Amino acid sequence: MTTQQSLNRAKYKSILPIALACVLMLGTARLVFDNLKSIRETIFGHWQFWLRGTGFHRYIINSFDDDDNSYEDIEDCNVFDGKWVWDNESHPFYNEESCPFLVKQVTCQRNGRPDNFYQFWRWQPNECNLPRFSAVKLLRILRNKRLMFVGDSIQRGQFDSMVCMLQSAIPDGKKSLDKVPSKKIFYAQEYNATIEFYWAPFIVESNSDHSTNHTVIKRLVKLDRIAHHSENWQGVDYLVFETYVWWMYKPIINVTYGNLKDVHEYNVTTAYKMALQTWANWLDSSINSQTQKVFFMSLSPTHLWSSEWNPGSDGNCFNEKEPIHGPYWGMGTSLEIMKIVQETLQELKIDVTFMNITQLSDFRKDAHTTIYTERKGKLLTKEQKSDPTNFADCIHWCLPGVPDTWNHILYANLLQEFYN
Repeated sequence: MTTQQSLNRAKYKSILPIALACVLMLGTARLVFDNLKSIRETIFGHWQFWLRGTGFHRYIINSFDDDDNSYEDIEDCNVFDGKWVWDNESHPFYNEESCPFLVKQVTCQRNGRPDNFYQFWRWQPNECNLPRFSAVKLLRILRNKRLMFVGDSIQRGQFDSMVCMLQSAIPDGKKSLDKVPSKKIFYAQEYNATIEFYWAPFIVESNSDHSTNHTVIKRLVKLDRIAHHSENWQGVDYLVFETYVWWMYKPIINVTYGNLKDVHEYNVTTAYKMALQTWANWLDSSINSQTQKVFFMSLSPTHLWSSEWNPGSDGNCFNEKEPIHGPYWGMGTSLEIMKIVQETLQELKIDVTFMNITQLSDFRKDAHTTIYTERKGKLLTKEQKSDPTNFADCIHWCLPGVPDTWNHILYANLLQEFYN
């Protein structure tokens, strides 16, 4: 290993605690840093076929026209393999002013971001085109149904995105957004449809499950307990799960298994695997594949160190204005976690659609909220904004932005299933 590489590793170690402490009550995306670097090439080489999208999550996408009764073609296409192209005609799908349901955490323009370039990039799969997004078509698919996003604040951002993508097609007075403990519920009256978000940052139960008071430094995860959460998922037509960032606060985590008073420290990857197995057991015993559809979102990447995509630099995602063009896999994306997810989903008795949004999102270093956001319910102060090294949020995403693409791909799946 060169002296420069050693210095880089030392630099990462020294700034990791600062990044962990400063980013909106969440951790960064890292296990033990040296561990990850040492196994990185081995895992990547072994799982490269999967990351390219040629594995189990490959599926068929239909390209539908505006007539609900016909379609143009059927293509065997991996929609997660592609590139970002500039498109200021069809994108964004909405803007901050047109969506009254956006929260301050994600309204980067309103919070002072001087550029809006991040809104005009469209994901283009290499082998096909995504169907044009239609809010009306999606509302028809969701008629008399429930779509629920389950996870942490990343998943809440995807929920916010979906609400904004749909709400413009619903007349005023016939849509509403309600908040109840652990939930946000958007209701489309004419369609008797709901889009919901349920707070469960670890999927299984934990001491961070309170919907607002979840800033817990000493996190405790109950690896074998899910009933308190899952009773809220019973009978939901479309379930979209996600869990990652909250696990990555430290390389070890406090857990219980069985006796709630018997607390142990586990390696995060071991605990993550056990938690996902508890979730998988619930799916196999509780989901009716004839009436319910389950999705799992792959991890949402972070962009904490600009030296990863711009060697020699010493910043983070702040002030980035373009995606990364070309091959890239950042250190904020754990290949060990990706492997655990794959193995868990492959062992399920029911079908779960894996949404591998990690690689396409990893290119988007330009689309995070950085200093144009809030912390603990308040917008960053002038002093905090002047210190992006410590206060830039390189985990959450501006809206409109990257989560709209996640939902566009989710829409393609729902559309495909609906027509089949």
